[in-house]
Amino acid sequence: MLHSRVTRTRSLALIGLAGALAMTACASERGEDAGDANTLVFGAAGAPKNFDPIFNDDGESFRPIRQMYETLVAYKPGTAELEPGLATEWTPSEDGKTWTFKLREGVKFHDGTDFNAEAVCFNFDRWYNMSGAAAQSQMIYYGDVFEGFAENKGDASGDPVYKSCEATGEHTAVLNLNEAKGAFPDAFGLTSLSMSSPEALKEYNADEVTQSGESFSYPAYANEHPTGTGPFKFESYDKSANTITLTRNEDYWGDKAKLEKIVFRVIPDENARKQDMISGQIDGYDLPNPADYQALRDSGAQVMVRPTFNILYLGINQKNTPELKDVRVRKAIEYAINKKQLAKNQLPEGASARYQFVPEETDGYTDDVEKHEYDVDKAKQLLKDAGAEDLKLKFFVPTEVSRPYMPNPVDIAGAVSDNLDSAGIDVEMVQRPWNGGFKDDIQKHGNHDIHLLGWTGDYGDAGNFVGTFFGREKAEFGFNDKEIFKALADADAKVDDQEQKQAYEEAAVKISEYVPAVPLTSSPPAIVVGGDVQGLVPSPLTDERFVSVSKGQS
Repeated sequence: MLHSRVTRTRSLALIGLAGALAMTACASERGEDAGDANTLVFGAAGAPKNFDPIFNDDGESFRPIRQMYETLVAYKPGTAELEPGLATEWTPSEDGKTWTFKLREGVKFHDGTDFNAEAVCFNFDRWYNMSGAAAQSQMIYYGDVFEGFAENKGDASGDPVYKSCEATGEHTAVLNLNEAKGAFPDAFGLTSLSMSSPEALKEYNADEVTQSGESFSYPAYANEHPTGTGPFKFESYDKSANTITLTRNEDYWGDKAKLEKIVFRVIPDENARKQDMISGQIDGYDLPNPADYQALRDSGAQVMVRPTFNILYLGINQKNTPELKDVRVRKAIEYAINKKQLAKNQLPEGASARYQFVPEETDGYTDDVEKHEYDVDKAKQLLKDAGAEDLKLKFFVPTEVSRPYMPNPVDIAGAVSDNLDSAGIDVEMVQRPWNGGFKDDIQKHGNHDIHLLGWTGDYGDAGNFVGTFFGREKAEFGFNDKEIFKALADADAKVDDQEQKQAYEEAAVKISEYVPAVPLTSSPPAIVVGGDVQGLVPSPLTDERFVSVSKGQS
């Protein structure tokens, strides 16, 4: 039977704020590609890392990857609910350690080879047997879900969840696990776990990732020959022109894409993306600044607001400053922040203050968490009780980035800093480029005291939030609380939905009492497209697929 675990996540209804139906700029005024009714030109905020799904964890890489590749399980457009992908059915064993997939027939990879059970097992075995510290370090989502490799290298140290895969028939694949994992079946829809052509992987040396200092080099498969089963195929990546071009897959197993071509044009400056949108040089871009919504609508564009499924948090690193090991100090930091004012003044309309890391729409959310509402006097008293009245913190803040939960990091950080200063905390703001030091400083080296970061859910499971953040020791937070780690591991291993829900609720309470970080806000991010663009369905997971998109004439 189809096992969808629809009880886990409540339906996330689409919220659409559409502009006028026609762009002011006509086709003759547009860029050559944007004026073509058969081509969609999308403004990307940054360059992709590469096009091999397993070596990626960022939105700018995933957006083109999602058009070229498919997963065994898919997310219903506009929701976090599951629907068939390359598998039409998925059934767990009673103990949750075996998953049987009935595969879609008649599907071919872009190189003409067959998608079948052997291809599925080849992909899972490839990930599990990946050799080399460089390659393993780039498999972020695989590490989070499967926890370890056949032979761990570098920083990888966990015991693998994956055991083996068997092709018991041409269209039946059986996945065997060493332990049950509550993230399944939802995690089978992760873009990182997309199916690649085994023949292309072998021909273009897909596993040969190398590292020099902080830089990584990827093989021909990842850069020039990505080969999935999706409705669009890779044509080129012109780095000099900053454009990625995909073309329609005429042999696609499902409904063919309406567009003949998609061009992703890398435009790092947010204001430049807005101007190109208004002038008709591009057909869309992601995460417009909320301050620009009205100007975009006035130009005839559609500002489509996604359902909220994210969290912005203030991370706390206990490694460098001894005072941060004291829970009274961590609670004082949370009491000092006026989250409601932050949501109102710094984030899009519809943003709200948060007091836990699990979204309300997800099982594991509970009203029983310990809430630390805005109270400056209480913050000051806790600091005094802890002997931390002269607390000085380095506050690391990302620049050159806009995220769904964090449209303007520097402005948000300024508001948080003002709150902390009012409680007597001396804050030194350290600004670092998102892809030029910030992520490494935070996630690899732990150079900070506090930092601004967040998360958009990948699927409707509490573990994708709290497990990702606090399920193991990480440089980002610098703590090693075995009780929290065990609570999250126990919740993740529950097979019964109700038991898992209760276990995550109990873990959420422990986390709220410990305060490893401060949940700040959740907000509804937007995606903007031209008035002549039809068929785009905004996703709470930012999992937009362009197969259904078409363009009319302006």
